[in-house]
Amino acid sequence: MSFKFPLATASWDKEEIDAMQRVIASGKFTMGANVKSFENDFAAFAGSKHSVMVNSGSSANLLIVAALFYTKNPELKLKRGDEVIVPAVSWSTTYYPLYQYGLKIKFVDIDLHTLNYDLDQLEGAVTDKTRAIMAVNLLGNPNDFARIQQIIGKRRIVLIEDNCESMGATYQGKQAGTFGVMGSFSSFFSHHISTMEGGLIVTDDEELYHILLSLRAHGWTRNLPKHNLVCGEKSDDPFEESWRFVLPGYNVRPLELEGALGVEQVKRLPKLIEERRKNGQLLQATLENHPDIIIQREIGKSSWFGFSLVIRPDSKLTRHELVAKLNVLGFECRPIVAGNFAKNEVVKYFDSEVHGALKNADHIDQNGLFVGNHHFPMPEAFAELGKLA
Repeated sequence: MSFKFPLATASWDKEEIDAMQRVIASGKFTMGANVKSFENDFAAFAGSKHSVMVNSGSSANLLIVAALFYTKNPELKLKRGDEVIVPAVSWSTTYYPLYQYGLKIKFVDIDLHTLNYDLDQLEGAVTDKTRAIMAVNLLGNPNDFARIQQIIGKRRIVLIEDNCESMGATYQGKQAGTFGVMGSFSSFFSHHISTMEGGLIVTDDEELYHILLSLRAHGWTRNLPKHNLVCGEKSDDPFEESWRFVLPGYNVRPLELEGALGVEQVKRLPKLIEERRKNGQLLQATLENHPDIIIQREIGKSSWFGFSLVIRPDSKLTRHELVAKLNVLGFECRPIVAGNFAKNEVVKYFDSEVHGALKNADHIDQNGLFVGNHHFPMPEAFAELGKLA
């Protein structure tokens, strides 16, 4: 079924096609100069010292968690059994790396209006056992990081960010994804920029950066600088360093085609975000006071990944009815990320607990959905959304 207003549309133009053709003509397809250029450009955009490109935002989350196991910094280092707090609404690969590294997962409810942490619930969930907080910036909306930092206070708690849906969002003038010691981003087709598949990690910590470089490619030393914070000093003989493994890593490298696309896409990123924000303003003007529907309340400056529509708790409207109305109006719809993830059967494998009740996550799970936003004006979409009654 085709929709007049789909969830995602392509953001490529001639420059992206030409960039791919240059890579094809070069015959160099594995990770190389284009990937490095994209990393440098993205770090500059984010205002971070370092950026590491990987093959997906999911892999970015995996490497973030892994890096905290191999750091020598006792303030950051995690071990199996440590408690990590997560919001109950997010995508599966927010949680899987935590399970895979043997961490204790504590689910906390979300705010019905912002879709990010219920900050009072978060504050109540933090104990002396808490070693990390995963902040997920949902659908383009950054968290209230001033309050989160206040909650952490002087405790030895590591803040990390899953920012895969919120590239370009800012809080108090600072890019989302840069408040934690590391932050993940996605450049999958349906996201703010597209490199087909792809993801990035940003950090200001040099040791973590070196660990990420090694973990990305087999845990070897080949991609590390001669003097580094993983193995110390490398040999000047490249033959000796060819197969030297120092960390139990992965192969989550991106392709040169993806790096070349990223170089062109990041040039467009400020304009892409600007257009999404204009559409966000139109959404607010159209549905802010709707009697049956709650739209996402912006924290800082959202980059408006998509537009959430949540049925008010006292409304008689059902989600089935809302989906049917939206489909007739031409909108493709999806649940809000994975809804209340704690309800999923896979959680039986986790070492996990729920803090308090997940009342709002349950409501989102049963009564929420989102429709697409795009990087171009879409006045017709808002005219149609205005017909919701």
